[in-house]
Amino acid sequence: MFKHVDYLQFQAKPEKPDALLARKMQELVGGQFGEMTVMMQYLWQGWSCRVPGKYKDKIMDIATEEIGHVEMLTTMLARLLEGAPGEATEKAAAANPLLAAVLGGMSPQHAIVSGGSALPRDSEGTPWNTGYIVASGNLLSDFRSNVAAEAQSRLMTSRVYTMTDDRGVKDMLQFNLARDTYHQQQWLLGIEQLIADGFVEHGIENSNGEDEKDGPNRTFYSFDPESTAGEGRWAQGPSLIDPKQELVYVADAQPLTDDKPLGPAPDPKLYVTYDGSMGKGKPGTGAGAHAQGVANVVNKIKGALD
Repeated sequence: MFKHVDYLQFQAKPEKPDALLARKMQELVGGQFGEMTVMMQYLWQGWSCRVPGKYKDKIMDIATEEIGHVEMLTTMLARLLEGAPGEATEKAAAANPLLAAVLGGMSPQHAIVSGGSALPRDSEGTPWNTGYIVASGNLLSDFRSNVAAEAQSRLMTSRVYTMTDDRGVKDMLQFNLARDTYHQQQWLLGIEQLIADGFVEHGIENSNGEDEKDGPNRTFYSFDPESTAGEGRWAQGPSLIDPKQELVYVADAQPLTDDKPLGPAPDPKLYVTYDGSMGKGKPGTGAGAHAQGVANVVNKIKGALD
């Protein structure tokens, strides 16, 4: 259950309308790293969290705050769009309000689609989509994604902040900048808490780590003979996973196999350009696909028994 308080978390009062600024601020609403993304990302992570108590509560608290941030931004955009489409000096624009809006930098969609309100889209009009969010069920991986999302969101907010002199807009964005700063800390501290509580040994996701190949898990491969990447900490010193092991730098890395990137002979019914060097390809049929499916099931059962 969610409750709604009929007040904004922080005020959203521009000094004056500015349709062009509203268009720019759409990125902060529906862009890949906009408030809609972090809102939905945290909500999905919270709903999916299998750890009752402080972790689930933390995620849901931040997610709920982000709902309020979307509300603040949509309110700000509606106020920035007040009176739009505006007047323009050109006679042609004066006779066509929509043209005036375009010439003034306003998004036509603000006039045509939303009637002077914010849109769930980015600054170019691209609709927000669920492919932007990360909710894996693994708190370490999710918290890492959340730090990155907050950093990108704050960076965009900071850039928009420098694009306006409106004191009312800047006042709200100063609040948003502060919250994005703290939210980065919340997720980083959450990773520290996961380690302290024994959910993970360290801050690196390495599920099935006992099965990974030793060596490549601590090796920096360089593919440029003149690369200076080996001078960085990431290519030398102790591993973050096991401080007893040293990182390895391999200059001018070479293939570790003689396997070449060539697929099998193609199905002749697909009309793939092919020189015949690998023999005749297997023609695909519905029966063949069924047989392959059965074989896959059998192999899975054998693997489970082994």
